[in-house]
Amino acid sequence: MKKSGYFFYEAAHAILGPARAASDAMRLFYRNPINPLTHTPYGRSMAAACELFERTTRRYGKPAFDLPTTQFEGQTIEVIERAVWRNTFCNLIHFDRALPANAGRQPKLLIVAPMSGHFATLLRGTVEAFLPHFEVYITDWVDARLVPLAAGTFDLNDYIDYVKAMIRFLGPDVHVLAVCQPSVPVVAAIARLEAEQDPHSPRSMILMGGPIDTRESPTEVNKLAQRRGMQWFRDNCISRVPFPHPGVMREVYPGYLQLSGFMAMNFDRHLTAHWDMFNHLVDGDGDSAEKHREFYDEYMAVMDLTAEFYLQTVDTVFVRHALPKGEMFHREERIDLGAIRNCALMTVEGEKDDISGVGQTRATHDLCVNLPKEKHLYHLQKDVGHYGVFNGSRFRKFIAPRIVEFTREHGSAQIQPLKRVVNAR
Repeated sequence: MKKSGYFFYEAAHAILGPARAASDAMRLFYRNPINPLTHTPYGRSMAAACELFERTTRRYGKPAFDLPTTQFEGQTIEVIERAVWRNTFCNLIHFDRALPANAGRQPKLLIVAPMSGHFATLLRGTVEAFLPHFEVYITDWVDARLVPLAAGTFDLNDYIDYVKAMIRFLGPDVHVLAVCQPSVPVVAAIARLEAEQDPHSPRSMILMGGPIDTRESPTEVNKLAQRRGMQWFRDNCISRVPFPHPGVMREVYPGYLQLSGFMAMNFDRHLTAHWDMFNHLVDGDGDSAEKHREFYDEYMAVMDLTAEFYLQTVDTVFVRHALPKGEMFHREERIDLGAIRNCALMTVEGEKDDISGVGQTRATHDLCVNLPKEKHLYHLQKDVGHYGVFNGSRFRKFIAPRIVEFTREHGSAQIQPLKRVVNAR
C-alpha cells in the first residue's frame, strides 16, 4: 500500500481530466473576441481563473531546448540539436553549430545536467550562454517511467559509469561542468579516470552548487535527510510506476514528489507568483503573463528517478557523507579525490543558495590534496540563490565569463607524474 501513491496520483489526474477540459473551453469562450463579455473585467477575470485552474492541474510534458541560433563573432549562426551518444537511461545531446569555414577549433564542454526531478532543459540558459564559446554537449537523462522494467536498474554506480563513458567518447580535450546533484558522481568519475591513468581524463571540471560535503552550512534539505534516515525515504518516497506508462511496475522516486518538495520550500513565493499572473491577465499585461508561463512550463515539467539511484544518492551524499569521509566506493574501488592531479578544478557557489549551502562545493578543493594550487579556482557569487548559480543575469554577467576564462587557461594538458604529491591546501 505504501508504494501505491503513484496510482492514486494518476487516478486523481484522470478524474480531473473532464474538469480541465471544461475549464479550458470556458477560457476560450471568455477570450473570444466576438464575445462582448471578453472585453469586460468579469470576462477577463473568468478567463484568467480558468487558465490558472487548467495550468495548476495539468501534466507538463518535456520542454524543448528551442535554441535554433547563436552568436559567433558578431554573426547569427544556425544550431542543430543532435543525439550523438545513447544509452538506456541517458542520451548525449550535441548542439552542432554551423560555424564559418575559417572558424578556429573551439573546446568541448560537457554539461552534466541534474538527475533530480527536472529535465535537462532547465539548463537552457546555461547552454545558451556557452554556445558562442564551446562545442556544447549536455546529458539528457531519460524519464524512468518511460524505461521498461526489463531494461534493468540504474543506480549511482551506473551514473558514474555513464559519465566516464561520455568523457571517453568526447576525448581528452573536454571540459566538464556539473550543476548541483551531478557534482558528486562527476568528481568521482574523474577521480577514477585519473586513478586508472586514463588518457581521456578531462582538462578541467567546474562544479556548481553541488553537495560535495553537506555537513558544511547544512540547509533544510540536508537536515531533513539527517532527521528522517534511510528507512523513512524507502517507506515514503518510493512508488511503482502505474499503467499505462512503459515503465509500469518499476520502483521510482516520482517527479511529482520532488516538485511538491520544491514548491513547499517556497510556497508563499509560488502562491504570490500565481496571484500576480491572475492580475496580469485581468489587466491585459500579456508580456508579464507570458514570462510566468515560460518559467512554470519548465518548472512544473518533472521526471521520475529510479528508486535505486535516488536511495543510494540520499544515503551516500546526505546521510553518510561518504565522499568527504573517504568512504565512497564505485563498484569495489574506493573514490579517492587525492588521485586527481591533472584535471583543473573550479567551484561556483551562490551566496543565498538554500539547496547547497555555502562551503559544500568549496570543500572539493580540500579533498583534491594532490592537485597543484594553480589549478584551483573558487568563485562565490553574491546575491544569487541556487537557480542563479547557473542561470539569470548575474550568471551571464559574472559566472559564465569566469568559466570561459578558466577553461582557456587550462585548455592544454599538463600531466603530473602519478607518484608526485603536491599539498595544494
